Order: sequence, then structure tokens, then C-alpha cells
Amino acid sequence: MPVLPIVPDQAAPARDPRPGLAGLGGGELAAWFAERGEPAYRARQVSDAVWDRATTAVEDIRTLPAALRAALDAAFRLDTVGDTELRLSDGGLTEKGLHRLSDGALVESVLMHYPARGGQRERHTLCISSQAGCAVGCPFCATGELGFGRDLETAEIVDQVRHAARRLAADGRRLTNVVFMGMGEPLLNLDRVLAAVDALNDPRRFGLGARHITVSTSGVVPGIRRLTALGPPFTLAVSLHAARDPLRDVLVPLNRRWPVAEVVEAAREHAAATGRRVTYEATMIGGINDTETDARAMADLLRGDHAHVNLIPMNPVAHTPWTASPDEVIERFAAILGEAGVTATIRRNRGQEIGAACGQLAAERAGEPAPAVVARRRARLVDESAHALRGERSDEPVPAGVGE
Repeated sequence: MPVLPIVPDQAAPARDPRPGLAGLGGGELAAWFAERGEPAYRARQVSDAVWDRATTAVEDIRTLPAALRAALDAAFRLDTVGDTELRLSDGGLTEKGLHRLSDGALVESVLMHYPARGGQRERHTLCISSQAGCAVGCPFCATGELGFGRDLETAEIVDQVRHAARRLAADGRRLTNVVFMGMGEPLLNLDRVLAAVDALNDPRRFGLGARHITVSTSGVVPGIRRLTALGPPFTLAVSLHAARDPLRDVLVPLNRRWPVAEVVEAAREHAAATGRRVTYEATMIGGINDTETDARAMADLLRGDHAHVNLIPMNPVAHTPWTASPDEVIERFAAILGEAGVTATIRRNRGQEIGAACGQLAAERAGEPAPAVVARRRARLVDESAHALRGERSDEPVPAGVGE
């Protein structure tokens, strides 16, 4: 397993300016070959090689003359992901990947295997990142601790999928689902996320059905409405976490810009336009958002909608004062939703011992903050959540970069 040493004082390398081949549409690649007087079928040969599970370098594309391979390698990268460290857990059913990009940025992906059972086929689901870090700053999320680094390029998003598909192909298996639930807020990098979805969905490229792709958001309303206008039939997942604005202000800070009712209304419009059920995610935090009052507020908010709620015990995250809700509390929460006609599933965490939750491994590599910083963070969260539980809205500003 390769090691990715992080040296805090080391200057970040210059970002490789060459675009990734996996991020190019067929027209862009065809234009490059046409400029060189090359026949159109050459572009097709390269495109096929990009999506071939066995091709790992431009040098592997033996259908091209050597001089053309050299020119292609000088202009583009076949792979934008550099070193990758893999950690396995759950008897090999969960694979956490930490990927180093050309400028030293670290992003994560998680490949989860679900064996066939109860008449269902086996599934292989990959959770991928759309940004290095995240600007939203949800305090129960390890990525939020890192802050925002940068948006990922289209190829950097897609190459996470290509890496996983290559590992699966070695065992005669195939990726069945992709979820944009890794590091970052996908709808704050929407152009590149849409380009990545197009590459994954295109039968002449990766060929993954749109209904097997889920795009998540913490509530960027303009982005949701843009998705609705475009009409792709993939699944929309909303990180809800709380149905009461004072509490959601703390748990999902961009709620201060787009309140929960506005987020759910935009999701409702998306479901009506696409015919696809919206999935809502709720991280269950003991004594914070798991009360019967919270369950009834969520039931009232979603009652009658074409929606499903996933209840997920909070993963351990350093530097927060919170812990996961007890199983029996989550079960009661789910029952209250069910009584209101809102379907809910309790999800069990996977890969805790390998830091499989969003941002945990990258945060680990970033190093421990000073104890005084940790103490201030914990005290602030205790104070903010106490105000929220009394029904008081936050007067903190919207996180920079998410309120435009």
C-alpha cells in the first residue's frame, strides 16, 4: 500500500497545466486531432483507450504512432490522480482511497461492495469528491474542518471513478453506482460536476445509467433549480440534518442563506420535474437533532412528498463535542417519520476504523490543530447548539463562497 507522506512546511508543487483526457468531450478531442491533420478515427481510438479499464498511460495506446503518442502525452494527462493510498475494512467490503493530485491536494473516494442477497444483484457503489475541502463547514463533518481548498477539474472527478473501475475490472466486476457525496459541495462546482456526470452517463464513454448516479447537496437552491431546468434523471440527495431553521443554521451553515423550507421546495420541484424520488440525509447527533420534536418537524416538512430519508449515526469526528445518537433513539425517530407516511432507512456506518467518512483520512493527514483551537471550537459549538435548541436563529455570517 503506497504511503502519502505530508510535510506541513513543504511548498505545494505547481499544478500540472495539462487537461485530463477523461474530462474532454469527443468534440474537443476530435478538434485536437483535426488541427494536426489526423483522421477522425484517431480521436475515437484515444477515447476508447481512456475508458478501457486496462489502459493506465498514454504509452499503452499502441494503436497510435509513437510520435503521436508523445504529442498527446505532452498536451494531456491520461490520469490526473497521482499516488493513491487504499485502506480496507469490513472484510474488504469497504475501500477508502486517498488520492494526491498534481498540486499536492488530497481528495478521497470510498468504494463500497454490497453482495447479492434477497433477490438483489450485487452492487459496487463509489462515493467521490467534487472539491478539495469544503466551504460549507458543517461542524459534524471532517471535511468541514479542513476548509476549502479548490474545485476539482472534470477529469479529477472522473478519474476517481476510473481508478475504482480498474480495481473492480481486475476481479471481473463492474461499478454499478456513483454518488457525489465525498469531499466538497457538488453544486458549488456544478459545471464540472455536470460534465463529469455526462462522461459517466455517455454510452460511448463510461456508460453508467443516469439512474445509477446520485448528486448530493447541502442545500444550494440555485444549483438545485438549475438541475431541475436541465432535467437529467439522476437522483438528487439533500443533506437535511434538521428541519428546524435554528438548528440547521448550526449544522448546515448555508441554511443562513437558503432556509430549509426553501431547500425542500426546490427539491420538491426537482422531483416533480424528473419523476425521481428525492433522498434526504440526516446525520443523527445525540441530544442535538434526534429528539421527538425534531422527528415531528421533519415529518411535517416532508409529509406527502415523493421522498425518502436516510438516518445515519454520526461518525466520530475529532474536535466536536458531539457523539452519535443511540440506536433506540434513531429507531424511534424513524418510527415517527413512518407514522407520517415518510419512508426512512437507518444506515449503518461502514469503515469507521479506516476513516471512511467524508474527509476523515485527509483531515488525519493535515495534522492536529493546536489544543487551544480545539477548545475554542468545542466551546463555540456547545454555545451555538444551546441557542439553537432554544429556538434562536444564528447571527453568524454565511460561510464565504456559498452565499452568492
